[in-house]
Formats: sequence, C-alpha cells, structure tokens
Amino acid sequence: MELSIPCCSALKIAPLSNPGCRLKLPASTTAPSYLHFSNSSLKFPSAAIRRRHFILACSKVDAAGTGPQLNKVLQFRDAFWRFLRPHTIRGTTLGSFSLVTRALIENPNLIRWSLLLKALSGLLALICGNGFIVGINQIYDVGIDKVNKPYLPIAAGDLSEQSAWILVLLLAAAGVALVGLNFGPFITKLYCLGLFLGTIYSVPPLRMKRFPVVAFLIIATVRGFLLNYGVYYATRAALGLTFEWSYPVAFITSFVTLFALVIAITKDLPDVEGDRKFQIDTLATKLGVRNIALLGSGLLLINYIGSVAAAVYLPQAFKRSLMIPTHATLAVCLLFQAWVLERANYTKEAISNFYRFIWNLFYAEYALFPFI
Repeated sequence: MELSIPCCSALKIAPLSNPGCRLKLPASTTAPSYLHFSNSSLKFPSAAIRRRHFILACSKVDAAGTGPQLNKVLQFRDAFWRFLRPHTIRGTTLGSFSLVTRALIENPNLIRWSLLLKALSGLLALICGNGFIVGINQIYDVGIDKVNKPYLPIAAGDLSEQSAWILVLLLAAAGVALVGLNFGPFITKLYCLGLFLGTIYSVPPLRMKRFPVVAFLIIATVRGFLLNYGVYYATRAALGLTFEWSYPVAFITSFVTLFALVIAITKDLPDVEGDRKFQIDTLATKLGVRNIALLGSGLLLINYIGSVAAAVYLPQAFKRSLMIPTHATLAVCLLFQAWVLERANYTKEAISNFYRFIWNLFYAEYALFPFI
C-alpha cells in the first residue's frame, strides 16, 4: 500500500503487507484532520487510527471485487421466488395454517410445543410440492409463457431450463423425504399422488391440461381435496387422534374444492391469446372470456349461498353471527368485481385484476375458517 501526500517535503509510507490494496490521494485532496503538518514537525496518526483506515480501504476493495457474485445471488433469488409462483404459496400456507389451527382449537388439551417442528416440516414439504408442480408446468410451457406470462423466469431468460429441472427434482425429493420421515406411509402416498397428478397435468405425452374437464378436476383434487384432507388428517395423527370429519372441516373441504375448480376455470382468462396461438383448448378459448367469467362468478355465488345456508340449518356447528354476514359481504364484493369487469369490456388488464381478486377471496376464506 502506498500513501502519497504532497507537501513541502515528500512523505511516502512504505507498502504494507497487502499489496493488493492501494490508496492514493490526489493532489487536490486535503490531508485528513489527523495529520498535522508544520514547518518544524510532522505528527503521525496513532497505530489504531492507521489500522482502522487501512481496514476500511481494503474492505471497499473487497466489496467491489465481490459485487458481481452478490448480484448473481440476488438475481437467482428473485428468479427462484418467481419460479415458485408466490400467490400459490400464499394459498398453500394459509390453507395449512388454517386447518392446523382448527384441529388445535378442537383439541386444546393436546397442544404441545414439540408439535411445532413437525408442523413447520409439513408446511415446508407442501411448499416443495407446490414448487415442483408449478415449476414443471413452466418448463413445458415456455413458449406459451413468452406470450402470456413473459415475466416468469424461464420465459424471461432469467433461469435456464437445466437449472429449472435441477430445482424441480430437488423440490420433489425434499418434499417426499420430509413427509416420509415425519408423517408416515399414508400421508406419503397422498403426497406422491399429488405430485403425480401435477406431473401428468403438464408433462407429455399425457399433458392433461389439453383437456379442460380433466385439467379442472386435477386442480380441484390437488388444491381442494388432497390439501385439506391431508393436512387435517396429518394434524390429528400428530395429536394422537384418528381421523374423523367434523362439520367445519367437511365445509371447508367442499368449499375450497369448488373454489379450486373456479380457479382452474378462470386461470385461463388472461392466457387466451397464447393458448390460441399454441392451439391449447381451454373453456376460455372455446366459450369466450365473458362467458367463463360469468360461469366462475356463478359457481362462487353458489359457494357463498351454500355457506349462508349451512349456518342457518346447522347452528350447532357454525357461528351464525360470523358465517352469514361475512359470506354475504364477500358475495356482494364478488358481484361488484364482476360488474367492474363488464364495464371494462373484458380488457386484459381488467381480466388480470379480476383473477387476482378471486385469489384474494380464496385467501379470505381460509383466514375466516378457524373462527366459524
């Protein structure tokens, strides 16, 4: 390290032990306040101050050298997060948390802190399974996504196909291992069934997403029945209880299964352009965007009407004071959003907003469930 400071007589500090770190002050730079010059004397800074400034200078050099690597890590993190489709993770997380909470509310005397680690491992396994299913779909839908969802990492060129394959295989292996180690053979079989259905949905030669009815049934089964039944079963098993249906759990399972069917129908609304280009038959391409939006809204209204009816006819199982006003309010909000979509003449932006609103209704139901 060479520190050159111009003054009446030249001062040079000999190189230190790190030759890669060089700090030069230009001629116009004012000497630091800790250097005091006079015609008769020169006072050096203390060893501690010299050491501190040397470390600071070298750390800046090191930071500049590692900047590109840090940027690569941050870019990969962003691509990986988009690859996992965060809105689906929120649904999976909320659903799991809601069902576990309900099981604990029903059996408060069996709550133990030791269950927390098992619950977290189950949630991580579900996120891994979710990531595998949405990830493998992106691998086989790159061409379509470049038209419909160019922001997704593979379509945008932010994640290579090879890296995507490594990620989905790691996610599947990690998920199966977590479930197998913590939840026994039955739940492991249910988990593998979900992975299998997610695979045949996207992967040729079966690629069941080409057939609208089968595709809807797969999505409704995985996101509706398997998730709710599996999580509740596993939670009761962890509490040392055998599985049995309760009115609230039967309600949320049927409600979310129908809701997942609506998500499966309406998810193609923003993708009509790319689906037509790649000759993917969906109800939206066959029946039109407006008809599918109305169909999805109608099915959700049936859900909400059924929720109000359940509270009216089964007061011993549900809290009327909560079930009736909340579901009536959500139904009114749905009708309003359908009206907004109609007024916007079903533009792509309006369709995307409507689809996001449907997911928000999905989240709201799970947030409400533990308290009904």
